[in-house]
Amino acid sequence: MHRKRFTCALAMSLLVSPALYSQHASSRSDASSQMDRDLLEIDVPRLHALYAHHKYTVTQVTQWYLDRIARYNPVYRPVIHVDAIGALAAAAHEEAEKGRHGPLWGVPILIKDNTCITGVITSDGWSGFNIAGKEFIPSTDASIVKNLRAAGAILLGHTNMPDFAASDTNFSSAGGRTGNAYDVRFSPGGSSGGTATALASNLAVFGQGTDTANSIRIPSSADSLVGLLPTRGLVSIAGIAPLDWLLDNTSPLARDVTDAAIALDVMAGDLRRDPLDFRTADRAANAQKLPYTSYLKRGALKGKRFGVPAFILNPVPAAGAAPDRGAVQLAPETREAFLKALDQMRSAGATIVLDGHILTPEFSQLIRAINTRPYRAEGTMAYLHDFGPSSYKTPEQYEAVAGAKFPPMLLGLGTNATPQRTLESDPDRDTTLFGPQQKALAEYDATLARFHLDGFVYPALQMPPNDETPKPGEPQSRGPHSATGWANKIGVPALVLPGGFYANGIPFGMELSTTRWHDGDLLGYGYAYEQATHNRRQPRLTTP
Repeated sequence: MHRKRFTCALAMSLLVSPALYSQHASSRSDASSQMDRDLLEIDVPRLHALYAHHKYTVTQVTQWYLDRIARYNPVYRPVIHVDAIGALAAAAHEEAEKGRHGPLWGVPILIKDNTCITGVITSDGWSGFNIAGKEFIPSTDASIVKNLRAAGAILLGHTNMPDFAASDTNFSSAGGRTGNAYDVRFSPGGSSGGTATALASNLAVFGQGTDTANSIRIPSSADSLVGLLPTRGLVSIAGIAPLDWLLDNTSPLARDVTDAAIALDVMAGDLRRDPLDFRTADRAANAQKLPYTSYLKRGALKGKRFGVPAFILNPVPAAGAAPDRGAVQLAPETREAFLKALDQMRSAGATIVLDGHILTPEFSQLIRAINTRPYRAEGTMAYLHDFGPSSYKTPEQYEAVAGAKFPPMLLGLGTNATPQRTLESDPDRDTTLFGPQQKALAEYDATLARFHLDGFVYPALQMPPNDETPKPGEPQSRGPHSATGWANKIGVPALVLPGGFYANGIPFGMELSTTRWHDGDLLGYGYAYEQATHNRRQPRLTTP
């Protein structure tokens, strides 16, 4: 039987009901202050050490995170659906377990609102999936949620996101606006901005995000987090509401590289093919050997060479592009922050190669030739069929039940309508998708070989996160923007790392990418940079 969960962005009175959160009716106790000192910025290994020494129970830790959501969500609004009942029940169950525990035993986490959790509203950021009595309540867990549960993770609920994950910031018709943890007025980035703000605010140990063009990496940069885009196919996307199923990807966001590596191990699972995600067919043969924590070495950057893509530092608009849809120029203050981060890379032992022939604007033209638009409806239809509520498994059934129009953009219709086809039966798929994809990937790999590079390094964002305070006569914020969506087009792994801060205290993020299936090496590079710099610092949060 499905259980309807608290929708905290819409009904905070439920979230702070006396039965669940009576601790906050009075002043903080000495015990809770000690928990603050122990749990703020904690990672999985240190949390497991606390459990091993019987300092806290899983229920106490889970309640501590639920309390923090109750305290800070009214201001920052990163969490849209809280499953307090399910989380506390899972915690009690784990405490009663005997024998060996999973790698995420007792670890409270958050899941993005486009990723199916059985019995919990999964609204994809859209009010149409959040209509009272007609909510999108999945019939089964997403593949990664099954893996996370099996590993012992405690699912606290869903994080807020923009409608259908189709934005670089975090305005949602279902959950409102999410603010940046470092200054609520500023953008947290999108579309995984809810997860990012929640983690930066210590509302969970780590969280899950999705990335179709840059949606894990933008908010990781904006909130001083580690954000991974894995090799496409390493982690199954089955059970995640598609924006563009041929580009969509999923992975952890975390406060440090160690947690990202531990979480990636679990999300990737046993590497067998997931029948609901054809891209996973190659992972068993190609993925680096797990666990990914084995690649985390302080000296991993020594002797490594990284090139700076010319098309990111000096972007050229696409031919015929509208002025607001062309290449996004690199802001002067972002260029300055990036150069400082490059100096940190050099200090950690890496060689930085600056050459105008490294991924030139012609590379971005190869990327633009990759066309997935004709197949968008296929992904949406499969998602509804496999994971939709029993009451609606097709767009037509949704419209009959909800009395609302199904979003045309999810079916390849609307403003940029494209005649829809089925990938498996399309005779032109090699011309449309696979051929251009292989050509762009070949150029990417050839550049690595030609310059003897281990990877590329570049700013995760082309600009600082922007102040979203409404201004009369000006449109709603759409940024900040990046130039990193190309990584999704060719399926290569990329990793965002805390790279410092701007003068106004908002974070700057640096991004690395490398060869397909070398996710472990990439995490190792990130770990070496993290340990050499310790750039992340905790935000100062405000309450109502």
